[in-house]
Amino acid sequence: MISLYRIAAGDDPLLLWASQDMRAGVRAWALGEAAAVACPDVSRRDRLALRGAPADVAALVDRIRPEVAGYHAVGDQDLIEAIPGLVVEGRFGWMDTTAPTGPPPRYEPRWLDDDAEVAAFLDEHHPGSYAYPGGTGVTRWAGIRAGTGELLAVGADAWSVAEIGFIAGVATRTDARGRGFGRDLCAFLTDELIAGRGRVALFVDHWNAAAVRTYEKLGYTMRRIAAATFQDRQECSGS
Repeated sequence: MISLYRIAAGDDPLLLWASQDMRAGVRAWALGEAAAVACPDVSRRDRLALRGAPADVAALVDRIRPEVAGYHAVGDQDLIEAIPGLVVEGRFGWMDTTAPTGPPPRYEPRWLDDDAEVAAFLDEHHPGSYAYPGGTGVTRWAGIRAGTGELLAVGADAWSVAEIGFIAGVATRTDARGRGFGRDLCAFLTDELIAGRGRVALFVDHWNAAAVRTYEKLGYTMRRIAAATFQDRQECSGS
């Protein structure tokens, strides 16, 4: 096993994103065909991103487990489900694109400068948002306003890295849903974040067909991933 001090730009995008440009507190390892990145407080979790051949990943996880207690493992669904000692807690999608979205939005998204306004909007219309003003890695917010000035939709540039922009916290006002505001806001964010980068990504519930269709129309493709926690060692041994 070796420690890594950088993740190559051409590596697995999920691993590259989880490395968060190797900021303070991030650790990475490689063993055979496996690699792992442990990053504290990214997308509101301490995350352990995994990639590689299942046998090598299992061996690597066993070696580093004492150093990543309490972390949430994340990786391709088939891989996470194959690693002994991991208990799947969620299955969702990583969607990404490597191209601008094309035609400009019908509405006019803009970058916002009032975090308190965004926080109040999320509290009312999307209280479960992982991205929240002031959170670690949440850089800036964009929004669409009605003619009268009130917010209709918001979304964040959050946990972006040098090679990958990341969109999170997308929310539309409850009484304005189904009118294309979310689509236009995501198009704006995609085109803004892809400038100077090779890719833009986001997380989505893969069962949310409407959201998946929206992102696919913007050029995003789906990758099924899973998150897991570590099974208690006593439980593993059957004692």
